[in-house]
Parts: sequence; C-alpha cells; structure tokens
Amino acid sequence: MTQLSWKEKLQDAMPKAWADEVDAFEAQMELMKKGELDEKLFMEARLRRGAYGQRYDNGLRHDGVEQQTLTFPQDGIIKGPGTHWDAPGMHRIKIPFGKLSADQLEVLAECAEEYSDAILHITTRQDIQLHFIHIEDTPDLMRRLAAVGITTREACGNSVRNVTACPFSGVCHDESFDVTPYANAMAFYFLGHPDVQDFGRKFKVALSGCKENPCGLVNFHDLGAIAVMRTIDGKPQRAFELYVGGGLGSVPHEAKLLDTVSEEELLPMSQAVCRVFARLGEKKNRSRARVKFLVKSLGIEEFRRLVFEERKTLRADEEWTAFLEDLHNLDETPLKQAGTLPQVDDAEFKRWYASNVFKQKQAGYAVVTLTLPLGDITSQQARVLANMARRYTGDTMRTTVEQNLAFRWISEADIPAFYNELKAIGLAEPGASTITDITSCPGTDTCKLGISASRGLAGELRNRLNVIHDDLAEPVQKLRIKASGCFNACGQHHVADLGFLGVSRNVGGRRVPHFQVVLGGEWNNNGGSYGLAIGAVPSKKIPEATQLITEHYTKHCEEGESFQDFIKRIGKAQIRSLLSDIMKVPAYADDPSYYSDWGDAREYTIGDMGVGECAGEVVPFIEFGLQASERESFDAQVALDNGDAAKGLALAYGSMVTAAKALLRHREHQVSDEADDVVAQFRTHFHDTQLFHDPFAGGKFAQYFFKLHER
Repeated sequence: MTQLSWKEKLQDAMPKAWADEVDAFEAQMELMKKGELDEKLFMEARLRRGAYGQRYDNGLRHDGVEQQTLTFPQDGIIKGPGTHWDAPGMHRIKIPFGKLSADQLEVLAECAEEYSDAILHITTRQDIQLHFIHIEDTPDLMRRLAAVGITTREACGNSVRNVTACPFSGVCHDESFDVTPYANAMAFYFLGHPDVQDFGRKFKVALSGCKENPCGLVNFHDLGAIAVMRTIDGKPQRAFELYVGGGLGSVPHEAKLLDTVSEEELLPMSQAVCRVFARLGEKKNRSRARVKFLVKSLGIEEFRRLVFEERKTLRADEEWTAFLEDLHNLDETPLKQAGTLPQVDDAEFKRWYASNVFKQKQAGYAVVTLTLPLGDITSQQARVLANMARRYTGDTMRTTVEQNLAFRWISEADIPAFYNELKAIGLAEPGASTITDITSCPGTDTCKLGISASRGLAGELRNRLNVIHDDLAEPVQKLRIKASGCFNACGQHHVADLGFLGVSRNVGGRRVPHFQVVLGGEWNNNGGSYGLAIGAVPSKKIPEATQLITEHYTKHCEEGESFQDFIKRIGKAQIRSLLSDIMKVPAYADDPSYYSDWGDAREYTIGDMGVGECAGEVVPFIEFGLQASERESFDAQVALDNGDAAKGLALAYGSMVTAAKALLRHREHQVSDEADDVVAQFRTHFHDTQLFHDPFAGGKFAQYFFKLHER
C-alpha cells in the first residue's frame, strides 16, 4: 500500500492560501537544485518562510551534550560554516503575540523529534525555533504546522516579523484594555501584504496594554502601540499611542511618539508607516536600513508629515476595521471554576509560588509562568505540557519575551497539583523574571554572527546564582540579566540591569572572548531607557564581575534606590575602577582557560563565524512576482503538454495577472489581488499610457491579456 505524503494527508486541513505558498516554495527548491533559480533570490525566499542558516561547527549544545549526527545532502558541498543553501539550518516559527494551543504545542513537539534535535527553543520575540533542520524537510514541516494554524511565513527576512504583545493581555490589573485582538489583526493583516515586501531590512512590531509595565517593550521596536483610553464628546474611547523608530543593535534608538490614533486607525496608520519605510528606507547599506535611521535622518516631524500624507492616499480596506466587529472572538474561557489556594506547607513550593504565579484580575485565577532555562524545553516535556493544558486551562498558553511559557486561567485551587506535575518533568524551577531567569540569544551555539558564548555564560551564571539565591539581598534578587552574543542585541542586553554583549579582543596574538558590560538599563516602562556601557571583561570573569557589581550595589545603595538610579549616581568611572583588576588577561602560558569560551573546550577563535542572514538580501519585490509568473507559465506549458488545454489556459492567464500585479506594485500603484482590479489598473497605468507597449506587435500582448480576462 502506497504511503500518503504529508501534503496528501493534510490537504484539507491547511488554509488554501498557506498550502499554495508551501507548494510554491517547494517548487523554488526544485528550481534551486537544478540551478535554475538565482541563489540570492532563493535565500530571501527561504528566509521569508522561516528557513534560516545556522552555525553548526562544534556540534555541541550549551551544556556540551552532543547533537544528533548531521548528514548532508548528496550534492551539498559545504562552503564554510553554514553557508551552503541546503546545509542544516534553523527554522523560525511565528507565534503571534505568543498564543499557543495544546494541539499546536503537540505538533511542534512531533516536528522537533522528527526533523530536529528534540529541543523547542523560545525566542525573545515569542517565536519558537527548531535547529538542525534539513531544507528538504521544511515543506512537510510547514504543512504540518499550517494544519494547526501556524505559519512560518515572514518569520525571517526583510518584512514584518512576528508581532509581539504582553502575555498577560486580558488578565492584567494595569492594562487599559486587552490588546490581544489588535495584535492578532496586526499580525495577519500584514502577513504577505504587498506593502511590506519591499523593505531594506526587517520590521518589528509590539503592542502593550499599558505604559508602565515592560511586557510589550514598545520603546525599542520599529513600530509600537500602547493602549490608552481617552474621552471624546464625553464618551470613553479606546485608542493607541503609536511609536516609531525604536531599535537596539549597535546603534540603539528610543522610539518616538508618532501620534495617538483611534482603534479604527491602528491598521491604516501602521500601513502608512510601512509604505513610507518601503519607499524611503535605505536599501543598499544594510547597517542603516532600519526605520530608526530613517526617522533619525528625516526627523520625527517630517516623518510624521510623510506618514499623514501617505495615509490620505491609501485605498480603503474593509480589513482595517472588520476585526472590530467582534473583539471577543479570541477571549479565553476558563476550563475550571475559580478557586482558592489550599494551604501548602512546602518551602520549595512557596518560593516557586512567590516568583512564578501572577494573580489575574479575574478573582480565583492565576497565570503560572514556567521558568525555562535558556528558553529550551524538550519534545517530551512539550507533550506533557500539552496534556496538562487540556486538563487545567484549555488553550491559554503564551510564550514570553523572557523565553518562558505562561499558562493562563489556572484555578488557584489547582496550583499545587499543577506544580507537582511540573516538578515531575523538571519544570518547577522558581525565579521567573528574577536575577536567575537569564535571557540569552543563541550566541556561538548556532548563530553565524555569534562572537561570544552567550548561552554558555547564561547557563553558568544561572547555576551559580541559584546556589546563592537565598543569600542575595532582596533588591539584587529582583535584578534582570540579559546576554547577547554579538552587537545585534538579540538578547536585549540594553534594557537589562546587568547586560552583557559578546566581543572579541586580541591578546598576545591570540583571540580572547570578552563581554562588554552594560549596566542600568530600564526594563520597566516598556524598556524605557538603555544601559551604560562600562567596558569589556574576559568571558571567564563575567561571573566574578556580576558578584562584584551586585555586592557593591548592596553595600552602597541608598534606601529605596533602584539599580538604575544607583548606576547613574556612582557613574562609569567608579564601576570601571571596581572591575579594573578582572579586566586584565594573563598570558596564555600562565592561564590558558581565558582563551576558551563557556561550554567549548577548544581554543577560542572568530574564524568560524559565517555571514549573518538576519538582514537577508535586498531583493526587489518585483523579482519575486516575475519569478512566480514564470513558474506559473511553466506549469501552464506542462498542463498543455499533458493535453489539458483548459487548465493550461487558466494557468497562463494567471501568470499574466501575477506579472501585471508585480509591475503595478513596482510602480507603487495600490492594487488588490482581484483579477478585475489588476487588469483595470494595468490598462490604465501601462496600456493606455503605452508604458507597456511593443511597437512591432502593436500592443497585441496586452490586447490578448484583456481578451483572456473578458472570457
């Protein structure tokens, strides 16, 4: 009996548009194998579908455990660490505003086991990543995810990335209102939208329910929205403060207020921002191709003027407000009745409860946050968690930007039993959002741009701090530590109390891993301000630096003084003096341990770094459209050769519509996906103006196109 493919098994379970996208990507893969598709074009195509190159040179995870044995395609000639298009890579999976269902988590666990190394990694943008994925497996992976409502489209590449939002939306005491339906609308409105396909680089969006708390982290996003209530004509109305131009990286910028907009204007104003960025943003110099640089060069007043002018030109779109007709369609219904926490005489439980349980504004319910070391869970743990969700909460899980997993709507009466089940699978570690809950990017484990082992450092710090946690002063326990392996700042070190940025130094002709120490960043107020760079400390001395800094704060802070205020008061010079002795690196012969990094016994080098793909290649959107048209034309010829003239004619006409649409959008004409609109605008802007006109054929190509449309 012939075994069905995943495409055949799941054909009716996938949204048709998503299924067609996966089919198109699979066709591009085949063209790439045959050498019939430009590698630059394919690179951007796979990035836009979440398939990202990774570093795999050492074959070790942060804890030194050997990864699965890697095999390479027969024709996969490796051109350096992770550079060949079909070498094993990472797959980033978009989880809009972090919301996960039990079925989705279970399928993710299955995919992690079958295609990856059985590890699910939660990122600082509420995504999930699977590593060591072969490109040949990605279409089946995408189909299996699509069947449970997950897409990987535009998880990477030069487009709108995953839309993030506060994991406590809808249950938070401080929020103006629940931003969940707005985040969902934003995520799916811009998914594949033509106005976000021609960016010079990525575009990150976040929504927050309030100004004071950090959950949305609007301040360092390209576009951010903070929920506010305002009174108009004596009636309370929902609105959003819209911010633009934030960003971290090597040149951090704080976002600036663009305008306060009504809920009806959230999507069109965001679309206008995207169109201005697509038209005027840098395309050639990738290091300056983010919105923050455009806002900086134009000034916020001029940028605001351009956005307002752009908004006036937008064609009305019913999707701007359609979601407002039912803002409760994503509301979560508790599975269990509200309850009261039973008396539990267990010191471990009490410590866990104090840090990992958040009482909802709905009486008798709580959010339980799972502290995930380095954002990782195993596929086996994920399966158990999916079953726990079905029994305790239903589909109420959300990933967090601190790389944890939150279960919402747990009856307080069930918390002890829930805790015991977490303990049985090793996920009852306390300390969520405290000094031991350290955020880290992948660093040199899997990232081609990694300079220092941020995950290795985070694991070491976590282990040491857990041992002495109870001896730490309470203000120190509440501090946050974040580590980035390079200047791209994926670990968000700028907004940590103690931030560490991976750098390399040359000592006596040898490379030594270091971390730049950044202190006093503000996590609250949506990542309100950035920390102060102090200086570079050898990687192996960062634990000692952490101890010196926290002890100095404990001894010398004034009553009630925050860490941010303390750092501002004592200044950079005093901190540098405190760390001066441990900034020195001994000669290799005296202590070779300085010359290797955490979790990797080999001598440290930056020679195995690859070319990063976080920016992707800048490929004009028209090239994707014309390539799609060419593919459809080829399919039409195949159908005709097989004797199916009707199908061939339909596909040929479709290829013409696709090409015409690409040309229109290239000329910045707003056009829908409807064939009637495409043909009408093509006639107006290309045929009637003779812009698209062959004098030798007398415009017969366009006339044939119009006749086909009339049929």
